[in-house]
Amino acid sequence: ETGAFKLRGATSKLLSLTAEERGRGVIAVSTGNHGRAVAYVAGQLGITAAVCISERVPENKVKALRQLKAEVVIHGQSQDEAEVRAKQIQDERGATLIPPFDDAHIIAGQGTLGLELLADAPKLDTVLVPLSGGGLIAGVALALKAANPNIRVVGISMERAAVMYRSLQAGQPVQLPEEPTLADSLQGGIGLHNQYTLAMVQQYVDDVILLTEAEIAAGMAFAFFEHHLVLEGAGAVGIAALLCDKVPHLGQHVAVVLSGGNVDMAAFLAVVQEERETGD
Repeated sequence: ETGAFKLRGATSKLLSLTAEERGRGVIAVSTGNHGRAVAYVAGQLGITAAVCISERVPENKVKALRQLKAEVVIHGQSQDEAEVRAKQIQDERGATLIPPFDDAHIIAGQGTLGLELLADAPKLDTVLVPLSGGGLIAGVALALKAANPNIRVVGISMERAAVMYRSLQAGQPVQLPEEPTLADSLQGGIGLHNQYTLAMVQQYVDDVILLTEAEIAAGMAFAFFEHHLVLEGAGAVGIAALLCDKVPHLGQHVAVVLSGGNVDMAAFLAVVQEERETGD
């Protein structure tokens, strides 16, 4: 129904709300996938949901939100600008803001993916995880490291406006202007008042790898032609990192998290067609 891992965190968070909070409704800010997850879970629980997105969010994700009966508010040129509007609506309505990543319930929900990895592959050496605001990798890394501190957890992001990577370098949250990228779900800031994910990435993530747009495109095409998988750019970054041999010290047992497939099909077909022609 939602096409991405975000359903885990959204379910965890919305189930934690009191009856009074559910009655006031919820609001989310999103690059698309988190909003879709919140809208779906809210619908299942009978909670009204509004989702704030920027004008950069692809039309396929906007359409999916509307199909889930969410109120869609389009504002600004970045996720940070959309977040400003979300907080205004939160104040106006008394709705509960459902953060996309920097929240204990969200992180715990995403971390269930790590538990499933351990159940399926208990001898893991390295796990590659898409990296944006850090909710997914924080939860997954915490679960993995609690079971085996020797498992390497590597975050994969794009070179363009890699906010978490730059924040790690700076030792504090930074802001960067968003840039067009195939991995649009990895766009956005981490919040200048980040409470959880930056510190958890600092503590539990062993390395961060950045990819060019060409490398991301190659990952998407490989997943499609070799495995018949339709992945959005953000979902293909782990594959891309392996293809371009950017991850050192992999070990023998490697897991790659393919985090989502909510991609505009026209854009996707253009990418894979170009990769096929280039490959030929």
